[in-house]
Amino acid sequence: MFASITDIGIIIVVIILLFFGASKLPEIFRSLGKATGEFKKGQMEAEMELAKMQQSLQQQQVKPLNGQVTTTSREQELENRIKELEKELEELKKQKQQGNQ
Repeated sequence: MFASITDIGIIIVVIILLFFGASKLPEIFRSLGKATGEFKKGQMEAEMELAKMQQSLQQQQVKPLNGQVTTTSREQELENRIKELEKELEELKKQKQQGNQ
């Protein structure tokens, strides 16, 4: 019936002119522009909030469905560093025992 979106747009404008008259047309489109701007603003805010929530979840400890607890990269780094320090401590104890003998 309609060849393109342009045809539909023209028909909508003609219908608006018939119902509201030419004097109301700028006011209607101004209101439509403000509503579109508010919608885009709300959409941006929602996307930013979603991104913050995702970032927050990534930083927290996450429990997968299988029940195993995974840790964040920072926690993993600290655990690795603790293991390294424990190994160094054991080596120092061995050296001390060898020095005392």
